[in-house]
Amino acid sequence: MSSAVIVIPARLSSTRLPRKMLLSETGMTLVEHTWRAASASRRAATVVVVTDAEEIAAAVRGFGGRVEMTSPEAPSGTARIVEALPRLPPADVVVNVQGDEPELAATAIDTAISLLDRCPGAGIATLVTPLRSAAALLEPSVVKAVLTPWREGADAGPAKDSGPKSPDPSAPTATWRALYFSRAPVPAARDFQPALLASDPPLYWQHVGLYAYRRGVLETWESLPPSRLAALESLEQLRAVEAGIPIAAAAIDHAARGIDTPADYAAFVTRWSAGRT
Repeated sequence: MSSAVIVIPARLSSTRLPRKMLLSETGMTLVEHTWRAASASRRAATVVVVTDAEEIAAAVRGFGGRVEMTSPEAPSGTARIVEALPRLPPADVVVNVQGDEPELAATAIDTAISLLDRCPGAGIATLVTPLRSAAALLEPSVVKAVLTPWREGADAGPAKDSGPKSPDPSAPTATWRALYFSRAPVPAARDFQPALLASDPPLYWQHVGLYAYRRGVLETWESLPPSRLAALESLEQLRAVEAGIPIAAAAIDHAARGIDTPADYAAFVTRWSAGRT
């Protein structure tokens, strides 16, 4: 069983919701909410916040969390993790949890970690959830994943006979391989019918932005070639896809609601307050 550490990249600047990591209408900062959610993981022994902002670092130290400082020049959360990697616990797996995911279920984190145990050939594990809404399918902010059933050693050649059957997406061990991620409505149907959204197993998947990396993948991340697809779609995971790093995916029931706008945060505060009564 792989050892794991959770890393939460957190930055102060945010275009749509400035300083959101330090919002505290609930009595706790947003970064503390996310840290507490991640700390409920049964598979990861340590949760570390990485940031370039001393204000965030002070807040994390204030609630007893561990923090590592990184350069303000880091272009992404993954780059921030890579920079801090030598100072992180020597775990086999490093899980990237976004700082604005205060309602992320710890079981989702554990599912991603366990996926790497089940798929020795995968360098990265991530999560998806069935996409059933036509509006979400067309929304660029909702990232779609194109999947195929996982086969260990899939690069060796095509499956024999008719190939593997599609996994039951509700099964706890259902495993997929991510072929591509896009903001566009993929896979694109030449003659789209709304009934396609009800396909079983699903044809359309929403990507859940959580990544469990084998440590070795992060150790070589900076040496990966630049990705035109990642730049075009503004999706960093496409850098791994273009580099040929196998990405395993598991299905979960629903995606946690990230906090991107003032309305998102207000809705979170309402849900959190209702849960306290």
